[in-house]
Amino acid sequence: MKTKYDAIIIGSGIIGCCTAFELAKRGYKTLNIDKLPSAGYGSTAATCAIIRFHYSTPDGVAMAREGYFYWLNWGHYLELVDPNGMAKYINTGCMLIKTERNKFGEKFMSSMDELGVVYQELTAEQMSEKLTIVDSRQYGPPVRQDDPSFGKPTADALPGGVYIPETGYINDAKLSVENVQVACEAKGGEFVFNTEVVDILKKDNRTSGVQLKDGTIVEAPIVINVAGPHSYQINEMAGVLDGMNIKTRPLRVEVSHVPSPEGFDYENLGMMITDGDIGNYSRPEVGNHVLIGSEEPDCDDLDWIDDPDNYNKDLTEQWSMQIMRQAQRLKELPVPLSKPQGLVDLYDCSDDWIPIYDKSDLPGYYMAVGTSGNQYKNAPAVGVMMAELITACENGHDHDKEPVQYRMEFTKRPCDIGFYSRLRKINKDSSFSVVG
Repeated sequence: MKTKYDAIIIGSGIIGCCTAFELAKRGYKTLNIDKLPSAGYGSTAATCAIIRFHYSTPDGVAMAREGYFYWLNWGHYLELVDPNGMAKYINTGCMLIKTERNKFGEKFMSSMDELGVVYQELTAEQMSEKLTIVDSRQYGPPVRQDDPSFGKPTADALPGGVYIPETGYINDAKLSVENVQVACEAKGGEFVFNTEVVDILKKDNRTSGVQLKDGTIVEAPIVINVAGPHSYQINEMAGVLDGMNIKTRPLRVEVSHVPSPEGFDYENLGMMITDGDIGNYSRPEVGNHVLIGSEEPDCDDLDWIDDPDNYNKDLTEQWSMQIMRQAQRLKELPVPLSKPQGLVDLYDCSDDWIPIYDKSDLPGYYMAVGTSGNQYKNAPAVGVMMAELITACENGHDHDKEPVQYRMEFTKRPCDIGFYSRLRKINKDSSFSVVG
């Protein structure tokens, strides 16, 4: 590790690595610093790695659509083949359940219409035909399993659904980050692990680098906070919180793994299900399992964390409740409560669950934070966006007065980076959940 670079990226998750890769391609000498042992070792390794398009705003759909094409052509994007293997996109399709909370899918469909994303509207009967193990009765709104009404249908049929064929997941999230690291290093980027940043340095009213825990000073005129659940702490360290209308904080989440219903090949015949009626999302998992996560229904208490280095990493009753909810939708789903399988990790959530991709009040200090559980899919496109933002601002553009815009490579849509501003008002069109 040298002690002078063009840009320091704090964090080596998928977005931190993609940002470094895009800057390195533009000639920046980059250094990613991470307190963990390797790239993608943190919350990225625990992501469900879902690639989908049903966001509640056209801007959200546009970013996901743009990112999709990078994943489809992963080796072309990276400009190499990682000798240790390449992450792969697996298409499953998605069934979005219409509910009153999501306004019966109207915002999702209108946003997808604007981007030309193909979908089909389904009746409850057609949903059962599309996925034969689906119970198409309505159970919502979601309740906790100790509620007397839990598991009792509230209507004979759901209001319907939306089937989106272009949806899937990446088979190995950590490997995908390692792939980007190799590509970035091929462009001259450097990485250092097991290394903690303890201060953001300033000189002449702008950032000048970072100080490491062992006292080492690393100089750079550009510092980018991509620290995931630690993003609030890094922003506090930089002294930029007062200049942010939207802030971030870590949220503890659990993901459940259970076997497929006996005799059903869910790995090949299942699909992602976004199910506000039961308060879950789910997708097929390698090994003929079902992966289940929460959509943060109103009946559940959110577990906000003060210290991202100190939280309960054990599965709790939330794990079993998610499985019980999923058993309402998938007939004969096993409920192996004695052998819990799953993950516990942290989301980095903004106040409206929409990320902050922005500069700050400290010149030279940038942020790609508040990425919650729904920005993995966007990472390659976000890397491009951050490189566009940083290049423009470092060339004197006032992003706060006139937000940077550029034309997306694949969707050919103008991208207004101001949508992700730290100064924005809370976006009332957001789902205020992992759905984004």
